[in-house]
Amino acid sequence: MANQQRVSDRPRARPLSPHLQVYSWQVQMVTSIIHRGTGIVLALGSLLVVWGVLALAAGPAQWADFGECIRSPLGFLVMFGWSWALAYHLINGIRHLVQDAGYAYEIRSFVLNSWISIFGSLVLTAIIWLLAMTQWGNA
Repeated sequence: MANQQRVSDRPRARPLSPHLQVYSWQVQMVTSIIHRGTGIVLALGSLLVVWGVLALAAGPAQWADFGECIRSPLGFLVMFGWSWALAYHLINGIRHLVQDAGYAYEIRSFVLNSWISIFGSLVLTAIIWLLAMTQWGNA
């Protein structure tokens, strides 16, 4: 009997946390992940804003260097992505504030508001860039 372990002495099998393979992707999951990602993008992109402000304060030559970098294809892509991240984070943040106030917790409202965050950010970004390109020339 010495070699036999009692049932209570054996380590119990612990339940495993569900992994992403277990869940079916839903728009609510995607908006949560994107919100976190856009927060990181905004923090990193703020360094570009600081560079621009410092270049503006430093004088015309530095401002021209900054403008040349931003107007390059890669710079345009980065600024477009940063502006979309700002629009998404803004709209989704407003959605979170509404939910923090106790509204729109029904599943139907939650899903609809998630889609509004995604498509609304795309529309807002397009409007911003269209206005910038038509009103002020090359953005």
